[in-house]
Amino acid sequence: MLCVPTRQRQALSVTVRDLANYGAAALIFGQFVSERAVSWSLAFAGVLLWLVFVAAALAIEGEQSWRTRC
Repeated sequence: MLCVPTRQRQALSVTVRDLANYGAAALIFGQFVSERAVSWSLAFAGVLLWLVFVAAALAIEGEQSWRTRC
């Protein structure tokens, strides 16, 4: 397992959360500013992408095994 300091782990968690917001904005809100019809499958993909990245960020931030091994 990779030994990552707490400060770097928190920075990675914040970056992944920002990535989740950018991905959701591109897939969901980008449809409303485009000239074509709204695709509900892309909107659902945006919500799913946001959930996956936020879950990953929470998993990175709350990983206990990194703290005990370092």
